[in-house]
Amino acid sequence: MEISELGEFGLIDHLTKDLKTVNSSTLRGVGDDCAVLRNKDTDILVTTDLLLEGVHFDLTYVPLKHLGYKSAVVNFSDVYAMNGRPRQITVSLGISSRFTVEHITELFSGIRLACELYGVDLVGGDTTSSRQGLVISITCIGEAPAEKIVTRSGAKDTDLVCVSGDLGSAYMGLQLLEREKVASAGRKDFTPEFGGKEYLVERQLKPEARRDIIEALDAAGIVPTAMMDISDGLSSEMMHICKDSNVGCRIYEDRIPIDYQTAVMAEELGMNLVTAALNGGEDYELLFTVPLHTHETVSKIPGVKVIGHITKPSLGCAMITRDGTEIPLKAQGWNPLKKD
Repeated sequence: MEISELGEFGLIDHLTKDLKTVNSSTLRGVGDDCAVLRNKDTDILVTTDLLLEGVHFDLTYVPLKHLGYKSAVVNFSDVYAMNGRPRQITVSLGISSRFTVEHITELFSGIRLACELYGVDLVGGDTTSSRQGLVISITCIGEAPAEKIVTRSGAKDTDLVCVSGDLGSAYMGLQLLEREKVASAGRKDFTPEFGGKEYLVERQLKPEARRDIIEALDAAGIVPTAMMDISDGLSSEMMHICKDSNVGCRIYEDRIPIDYQTAVMAEELGMNLVTAALNGGEDYELLFTVPLHTHETVSKIPGVKVIGHITKPSLGCAMITRDGTEIPLKAQGWNPLKKD
């Protein structure tokens, strides 16, 4: 069987379906944004991301400092998605011979900046040679009170579906960068055209983890029933929550938050704006569910928008369009194991 037939999550399920834990301190293993380990009064959260040159990033237009910053922040985002706080990271690098000390110093300056801004310690790692370009692997360790950890499996019928920020902008930023890369081919004195679309470029090159939303929810006394960060697209992440929680959902097209620059870029490229918001990915916003009775409170949190509700599993997962048509949600986000 070709790996592409299973896809990323199908492969993970295949490899780990019979995996059993043997230590009582392992509370949650494969299947969420972080593993959960018991540690007296708090639980430990552990997550790892692997980034490969040519697969996850293109150094033609990604500055090394930005790459280091993003590599760290996407790990922090996984911890926040479990309602935790990131505390430490380890960084491992595979480095090809074309990189100099100055290059790796620039990469690490971005990682160190992210750690400084988010209050995270860099505590170790490893380096080795690589024949395939730059490889970055970061493991983040976080913590949370046991009673406040949020997984993907707690959503219940009538819960509200909420998202932070806006969606589709990182994907449009990627499209813009790719367009300018093509335009620059063979030209020595090329200046990319980013005027009026700087927000999109920033969303792709320098995303931020939504610590502010986690803190706002905590201050409001709200513990989400389920939560994920949006790395592979709203549609894909929503279906993960529904599958793990054994529920259905209804998302409303006219409630999906989309930035003006995203809309303009989609029109320029002749792309469907809603499709980009549903499936673009790399927004690293938070998707979460909360009980219906918290509607008034959660709606007052800046940067949070209620976009739908949870239903019985028999109703499936669907989006309600502006004209009232019901369209089934499909997981069309980025699949790193899909054939080109």
